[in-house]
Amino acid sequence: MPGPSRTERSVEELYRDDPERADALVWGRRDTLKGAALAAMGVALGGAIPFARHLPGGLLPAALAQGAAPQFLQMEGKARLILQGERPLNAETPEALLDDDITPADKFFIRNNGSVPDPAADPRAWKVAIDGEVNTPLELSVGELESRFPLVTLRLQMECGGNGRAGFTPQAAGNQWGNGAISCAEWTGVRLRDVLRAAGLKESARFTGQHGADTHLSAQGPAISRGMRIDKAMDEDTIIAIRMNGQPIPQMHGAPVRLIVPGWPGSLSQKWFTRIELRATPHAGRGMGGTSYRVPVRPIVPGSRNNGADFTDMESMPVRSVLTSHAHGSRLPAGTRALDIRGQAWAGDLTVRAVDVSVDFGQSWQAMAVAAPPNRHAWQRWSGRIAFPSDGYFEIWYRATDSNGRMQPHVAANWNPQGYGANPISRAAVLVG
Repeated sequence: MPGPSRTERSVEELYRDDPERADALVWGRRDTLKGAALAAMGVALGGAIPFARHLPGGLLPAALAQGAAPQFLQMEGKARLILQGERPLNAETPEALLDDDITPADKFFIRNNGSVPDPAADPRAWKVAIDGEVNTPLELSVGELESRFPLVTLRLQMECGGNGRAGFTPQAAGNQWGNGAISCAEWTGVRLRDVLRAAGLKESARFTGQHGADTHLSAQGPAISRGMRIDKAMDEDTIIAIRMNGQPIPQMHGAPVRLIVPGWPGSLSQKWFTRIELRATPHAGRGMGGTSYRVPVRPIVPGSRNNGADFTDMESMPVRSVLTSHAHGSRLPAGTRALDIRGQAWAGDLTVRAVDVSVDFGQSWQAMAVAAPPNRHAWQRWSGRIAFPSDGYFEIWYRATDSNGRMQPHVAANWNPQGYGANPISRAAVLVG
């Protein structure tokens, strides 16, 4: 008679559930790596581990913490993005593809909430309405927006509110984004505040509600309809975008016109933009309230249920960095002792004041050079040179610090059911030799 069924768990699950026990089971390790445990780990990683004495107990090496092999998007006009979901279509940009100062359209991540609408027959005739708590409701075509208001061109970061979600333990709901749900394209459009002022804001206008042409997969109502405080709507960098990198906006990315609300969750940057209403009270559209794009005011027990009653809307995104010069898992020639590296860093409405890198599992950190942003809400280039004492297995750890002194934490903090705001330090494995 067969015995009871037993669910096999992956190494990642073992480390997530009980790191110390996982160390003992997988490597026979009880404290500092040595002897047979060190040899076994070196074989698994493909080389000696020069800084093994600094590897924290209960930490699965980055080279082994990749989980199932990712699927990649196969779409004309798009790079080899990591497929996160097909209905709706969502795809993440690998960090090594984010090396451009201005993100090309083909490398721009995809975040949809519903069905992609059909292309506009006449993009310049597409209408945007401004109504609600205004003195003069407006309906303006794209052509009228361009001719009536000053055009601006800015490099603006846009990041999914769930970027970094895969860093949470236990796993939160939603697409398990790594660090690649981010872009910094060059957007041309008109300032939203210019259009709102033309409509004549009433004193009661305190919030917005944004609307687009995309529908929910059920075909019942809009895919998403979010809103923000009027202060962010009136920010000089919040724009109604008409062009992306000097070209018409691609259909997948919101053509012919979309909002760009830089530094805040990308869900506010309404694609296929059709209407903005000014409100006296917070918007109640799909994607508002409860736990949607909201984070706990006070820490909650990870994995617990919560209706979000005491949550607050997520606004400025947390500080984050990516390594773009070398992909995770890179193999370097034997004898490599110095390596020039670079990446990008950003911090929502703030700026990045420092990026530090470690190659000895966080025992010591080295400051990188951080360039100033070309304009507010653009990401910042960081770069520097690191050294390897020998051949073997190394991990490049990188972390950024924002202008208010907040640094990326070692582990994702402030767990929430839908996984917003996870920004732990990142690790890239490299093998020398």
